[in-house]
Amino acid sequence: MLVVDDFIPFRSCICSTLATRPNLRIICEVGDGREAVQKGKELQPDLILLDIGLPTLDGMSAAREICKFSKSKIIFVTQESDADLIQEALALGAWGYVLKERASTDLLAALDAVSDGRKFVSDGLGSKLTTAKSDGESN
Repeated sequence: MLVVDDFIPFRSCICSTLATRPNLRIICEVGDGREAVQKGKELQPDLILLDIGLPTLDGMSAAREICKFSKSKIIFVTQESDADLIQEALALGAWGYVLKERASTDLLAALDAVSDGRKFVSDGLGSKLTTAKSDGESN
């Protein structure tokens, strides 16, 4: 697993949470989008936890690049809760979208869902997607 977040204390929290699962192995941690693309290409991890707000290359752009050469499953872990961004992330092929504020409860649930072949979106965000879709359909 590749963990990508520029805020080192939060990245450490993610890694501590993941350490509670002995079957999960973090192979690399990086702090910006360009490094994420480089390490994704080099290491070909099964899973990438990716923030959206990253220096040098934002997480959405990094995901677009990664999807060109990798079959890595991407779970966005971000503070961004805009429905358009969530829809864009899922349209890119992301398997999950976890809000940072809910990471302590949702991250492991997201990993379980993805390992079972299901997509995951943090609680409360699903209704935003439904509302945004309904709004878009009425135009």
